[in-house]
Amino acid sequence: MTETLLKPLKAGLIGAGIQASLTPAMHMREGEAQGFAYEYELIDLNQLGATVADLPALLADAEARGLAGLNITHPCKQAVIPYLDALSDEARALGAVNTIVLRDGQRHGHNTDWWGFAESFRRGLPEADTQSAIQLGAGGAGVATAYAILSLGLRELTVFDREHERALSLAQSLSALFPGATVKAGEDLASAMQHASGLIHATPTGMAKYPGMPLPGELLEPRHWVAEIVYFPLETELLRQAKGRGCRTLDGGGMAVFQAVGAFRLFTGREADATRMLNHFKAMTLYTSL
Repeated sequence: MTETLLKPLKAGLIGAGIQASLTPAMHMREGEAQGFAYEYELIDLNQLGATVADLPALLADAEARGLAGLNITHPCKQAVIPYLDALSDEARALGAVNTIVLRDGQRHGHNTDWWGFAESFRRGLPEADTQSAIQLGAGGAGVATAYAILSLGLRELTVFDREHERALSLAQSLSALFPGATVKAGEDLASAMQHASGLIHATPTGMAKYPGMPLPGELLEPRHWVAEIVYFPLETELLRQAKGRGCRTLDGGGMAVFQAVGAFRLFTGREADATRMLNHFKAMTLYTSL
């Protein structure tokens, strides 16, 4: 990879409505810190007037222009899979790709979202009780966080989603992947919270454009740990109330950064300085929230 880095390394992000993404800045700043030129572009479907049907052309164009890799976000994480040559075991298990390495005419799909959450959880809640947990949300992010927490040894996971069938589907697929754990779709959130050790929040609620709480605050108890995926703002209403009730908390910034750490490694062949990337991310989120 050293030879490749003698010229600017190029990568990009494909998704819809991604103009506010902090991913380019994280990648390029880390490249600069490591002493090589790194160009990272946004390929925004909304800006291009494109849809997921245009993915074949967008992938071919990225290859033709010499990009080393692509990050993939909503609504393309599942739709891109038919156009790839190979998948990592995790991407295949999750049925979603957020990172594509373009090398030697091949497209290799990976998923660093789950690892991003797992690494953030390991660092941010190192002694958390992993006997049982509740997860709110069974969408794309929820698939990754559920896979991550089960990989960390969680024994029982109860998934809630507005679309109960989606929670059932996730529970069934993860039960097959983690036969030593109990994974089920929940029916009664209040009752489930009484028996759970912690809470994973994997819905958009709490984002700047979707303010509010994903569950009644009175269900939170001091013994609960609370892990969030929303990172703008870093302190959501859920985290604010959880802290006020004595819960240990984990904001969504770590998942955002560590998925980028994983993608940086895949694109460049180099290890990112995770602490440096975390500090840069926090500085950016502080600035953008002012």
